[in-house]
Amino acid sequence: MNDSIRLFELAGADDEIRFSPYCWRTRLALAHKGLNFKTIAWRFTEKEAIAASGQDKVPVLVIGERWLHDSWDIAVHLEDHFPQGPSLFGCSQGRATARFVSQWTNDVLQPAIARIIAPDMPAILHEKDRAYFRTTREIRFGCSLETLASERQKALTALHQILTPMRAVLGKQSFLAGDAPAYVDHCVFGAFQWANIINSLPLIEPDDPMFAWSERMLDAYGGIARSAKRCHA
Repeated sequence: MNDSIRLFELAGADDEIRFSPYCWRTRLALAHKGLNFKTIAWRFTEKEAIAASGQDKVPVLVIGERWLHDSWDIAVHLEDHFPQGPSLFGCSQGRATARFVSQWTNDVLQPAIARIIAPDMPAILHEKDRAYFRTTREIRFGCSLETLASERQKALTALHQILTPMRAVLGKQSFLAGDAPAYVDHCVFGAFQWANIINSLPLIEPDDPMFAWSERMLDAYGGIARSAKRCHA
């Protein structure tokens, strides 16, 4: 590991449970660029630890004395400042497309997945984070976590509809980026790795073209996603 590059990642009660979809985007981007880095477990209520970044959310990437935040801005920085590694975007048009996929994942895909897995989250969080998570998420969803749990099947059906275009694309090519993964894959896969880590209700079935893509993403970059610690069933 390279102590000059540090990544603050959201963790559960167990330091090794790293579940944030945004942090997974950054972890995969660093691996894509071939960069070594040290990870630091961080929790929702530990705002002071990342205060130097000027905000209170992760991922936060520290490169030397520079503090970076926001997964998209971090990806752009890595692309522009580490050109010796493989490109995250391929070209300027690819960067623009990746920005759309990133925003679509933020605004459409992750909220749909959150409705399915949020009820499982308090059980894996550190005790000091549980009240914060429940309060903020119930405000966000406009209902209790228990209500979300009762509506899971409906939310899963809605998610499958959202995934229809991706399913069609991945039925014809190995990755969203084509023959090999790139940042568009990192964005979308980060959301699925969130569910993988929490060990919640399976989001995709083995006969779904997205399942084969997910398996390829788990094995990408030396299998860093597959080797990640998961919660017990």
